[in-house]
Amino acid sequence: MSVYPSRIVCLTEETTETLYLLGEADRVVGVSGYTVRPPEARRKPRVSAFIHAHYDRIAAVEPDLILGFSDLQADIASDLIKRGYPVFVFNQRSVVEILQMIRVVGALVGCGDRADALATGFEIDLEGIRASAAALPSRPRVFFEEWDDPLISGIRWVEELVEIAGGDPIFPELRDAKLGKERIVPPDEVVRRQPDVIIASWCGKPVRTLKIAARAGWCDVPAVRSGHLYEIKSAHILQPGPAALTEGVRQLHQIIARVATGVSTG
Repeated sequence: MSVYPSRIVCLTEETTETLYLLGEADRVVGVSGYTVRPPEARRKPRVSAFIHAHYDRIAAVEPDLILGFSDLQADIASDLIKRGYPVFVFNQRSVVEILQMIRVVGALVGCGDRADALATGFEIDLEGIRASAAALPSRPRVFFEEWDDPLISGIRWVEELVEIAGGDPIFPELRDAKLGKERIVPPDEVVRRQPDVIIASWCGKPVRTLKIAARAGWCDVPAVRSGHLYEIKSAHILQPGPAALTEGVRQLHQIIARVATGVSTG
């Protein structure tokens, strides 16, 4: 029997990508059906959605550790524990907590030093983006739209990455709200706060910027008048793991720099 877990099921993508980046792909025996990063992980057995799991598929891969994420997976975790599996559920909501998750995953599989090096590399890269953002001529006001109906503003790690990338979120008072329903915002309040740029990421469906621009009263929003409406794929920004700290923040910085320097969208 291995000293560390060797047959790991990851119920969400963040821990899967982390294990692959640590060179521990062979330990992963089951993944979420929503996994897209890294692409090769999609060849692993798909054993769960986000709030549902296929217990027969999980049993078939004989895991010795199951990794989950979020209070929304509490029922799944409870069921799996009752079935006798060891379960570790993360609940990261901030950049610091994402980095902690990476370090903990590494410790769980016996490669804490590599995980610390990986997380430290991400920290250095984020500081590089922060420094680049500090040189921009302005800090655009940013509305990050996590969902369109009802309108939901960005969760904490997204708002933090917006700030690192050079923008000022227009709903800073909502950043600590963990549940989407706690971050619902009235459309007229978005108009009142006059964002310079709107960045949308609708998990599970493509963003329709023309639909955003056509909302009643939004023609007076600076972002709409200037055409600064953008999409970042949810796999790059709404997964609280390596993707958000790399591709997600990189895209945020590119967009915000474009707005801050007055580059035309046309």
